[in-house]
This record gives sequence, structure tokens and C-alpha cells, in this order.
Amino acid sequence: MIDSLRRWLEAERLDAAYLTDPLDIAYLTGFRTNPHERLLALAVRPDTATLIVPGLEAESAGRVVGAEVQVRGWRDGEDPYRLVEDALEGAREVAVAKAHISFAAGERLLGLDLRLRDAGPQMRRMRVVKSPEEVKLLARAAEVTDEITARILDDLAAGQAELEVATRLAALISESGCTPSFESIVQTGPNSAMPHLRPSGRRIQAGDLVLLDFGAAWQGYRGDTTRTWVAGEPDPRQLEVHGAVLAAHDRALAAVRPGATAGEVDEAARAVIREAGLGEYFIHRVGHGLGLDAHEDPSLDPGSTTVLEAGMAVTIEPGVYIPGWGGVRIEDDVVVEESGHRLLTHAPRDLASIA
Repeated sequence: MIDSLRRWLEAERLDAAYLTDPLDIAYLTGFRTNPHERLLALAVRPDTATLIVPGLEAESAGRVVGAEVQVRGWRDGEDPYRLVEDALEGAREVAVAKAHISFAAGERLLGLDLRLRDAGPQMRRMRVVKSPEEVKLLARAAEVTDEITARILDDLAAGQAELEVATRLAALISESGCTPSFESIVQTGPNSAMPHLRPSGRRIQAGDLVLLDFGAAWQGYRGDTTRTWVAGEPDPRQLEVHGAVLAAHDRALAAVRPGATAGEVDEAARAVIREAGLGEYFIHRVGHGLGLDAHEDPSLDPGSTTVLEAGMAVTIEPGVYIPGWGGVRIEDDVVVEESGHRLLTHAPRDLASIA
């Protein structure tokens, strides 16, 4: 991974890259951490690579990164930019991920008499097409996510609070040896009409739609699935809306292939939902990229001209959200392959009934 970045630096006639996004650093070195407010940085030069970490992370970093990466730790109370200055000594043209550099950090770098270029687009290009090893990790995350989908469906019952279900999801993910891909979404009844509403104390009631959006992460690579069920027997309106969303999901999935645009995949789903008379209630893109981050490139936006390539991993997740009534979303993970695509998540998509 670092060698690919070095080739780009050479082609762009840049002296170094200086990266501070923990996910970019994880991608390039294998070391994953959340440094919180402390400085974490990777300086890549033509012949050297230096990982600057908080001192309390130095030993764990050293166990993970290869011999080509030198780990330098700094302690609280010390100025980590002294290590940055050492790592970038003699460099003038330096690539940084501008979207991840704070104003204060930028000032410190400019104070070293550096001329900054944006490495963000290049890092996104590198990360957007997954290697075979990355696809294996995503497939394992999806497999575990499927297992948890089956287990949580068995556990659900009327009277449970959304927060209780979210806590149970966290326990199941932990028991599987994984970490949560993101904070799980659990929504019941009319709450399911608000796509990003966090779990509350509301309890599952008879007749409620119950929407769960969650995922297990395996070695940093994330699964992401959504299923919508109902407490008791579904009524005709619930079956109608769920059927439209499922048809849209399947149409979009069929459109995923190399050479298709992200906008074409989105429109495949959107056309089905429009035909069902529900177009105004489909209020987000049809999906997003998946990898070390739960949301990364490519973004499957309406009208997007981004061309899908083999190795890209995306979600397919159309939804319909009717205020005061509820919402339905069905989400799966898929990898673009030369022959079309491969579905990673396989849990049943029917409008299952919970007790």
C-alpha cells in the first residue's frame, strides 16, 4: 500500500506525504487506533516511513507495522511536532489530506516552510478498489452480521425498548469476536420514518414496524445491513410498502456491474419506488461505499456519473419513510466483480413477524 503511495508521490514530484486520518493510516500500515485529541500521523518519504503515535500506543503500533515503518512515540507534555519536523526534514512539497487537517495543524506545518498539496483524492482512489484480501475481510464481516441478524430476530419481542435491543445487538457483536461497525440503529413504529434517529426508550408495540440497521466489523472492515420486520402480523399497507422497497432493492442490485454509473444504480431503485407512488418518501441515496469506514467512496447518489469498477464494495439500501406511519429499509453489502457483482449479506429480506 505504501509503495503505491510512493509511486504517486514520484509521479507528482512531491517530497513526502503527511497523513493524519486514522483510517488512511490503518489502510497503509495495518495499525488501527482512535488517538482522540492526541496527534497520530504517518510521514511517507521515498525511502522512509515514520509513524508518529502517542507514547501509550507505541508498543502496540510496533507489533503491527512492518519493518519498513519506523514508530516514534511522544509523551503527554511533549511537542509531537518536533517528531513531525524530523520526519519531514528537507521536504518542501508535501501532500496532506486537507479534509483532515485542522487550521491549527495547518499553521504548524506551514511554519515548517512546507508547500502543501491535497492527498485526499489520491487516498480515496487507492481505498475505493478493494484488494482480494480486503474483500475476504468484508465477506467475513458480512457473514457475522448475517449470523447476528438471525439471532436478534429470535430475541425480539413486543414490550422491549429500542435501547434494550441496541444493547443486545452490541452484546451479540462482542460475543462474535467483532466490534460494532457503527452505533446500531433501532427504530419502532413511527420512529422508523426518521432514518438516523437514535434508539430511544420507546417500546415495541403490536403492529409496529421494527427497523434495525447495524453491522459487525472484522479486523476493521465493516458489515452493514438493515432489515425491517413487524410486531405481529403485517397489515396490507405494510406489505405493500415493504414489497415496493424489496423490488427496488432487487432492481438496484441487478444494476451493479463494472461500467455502470452510481447514478444508474440509484435510478434503478428510485424508478420502482416512483412507480409504486412512493417516490417522495425515498429521501436518500441508494447506497455508499464500504470498507475501513462504514461510509466511504463511492457514493451512489442520484445522477452520479461515478463509474463502478471491479473491487468496489457498496451497500444497496433503498427505503421509504412516511412521517407518522413508519419506514421500511432493506440493505445489503455487495462487491463489484468482473462478471457483475457478488452479494456478501444473505439474511432473509421478508417482512418477518416478531412475537
